[in-house]
Amino acid sequence: MSDPRPPIECANCGAAIPRGARACPECGADERTGWRETNVYDGLDLPDEKVESGRSPNGTTGRNVHGVPWYWWSVGIAILIVFALGVLALL
Repeated sequence: MSDPRPPIECANCGAAIPRGARACPECGADERTGWRETNVYDGLDLPDEKVESGRSPNGTTGRNVHGVPWYWWSVGIAILIVFALGVLALL
C-alpha cells in the first residue's frame, strides 16, 4: 500500500506540513487519521478577501478611538464642556 502524500497545509489545524512528513507537526494528523483534501473551515461561508484595515464590519471607513466611534467621543466632549461652563457660571 502506497502512502498518500501529505497536503501542503494541515486540514485540521492549518499548520504548514514539511515535505515527506508522516504527520502534522502541530496536531499530529496523519495518513491513518486521514489527510483530508478539505479544510475544517470549508463550510463556514467566510468572505474570500481580507478585510482592509480601518474598515468596520459594515464596510464604512469611520475612525474609532479605543473601539468607540468618533461621534460618541464628540458627544462626550460636548457634555463635558457644557458641564464645565455650568460649574463656572455658578462660581
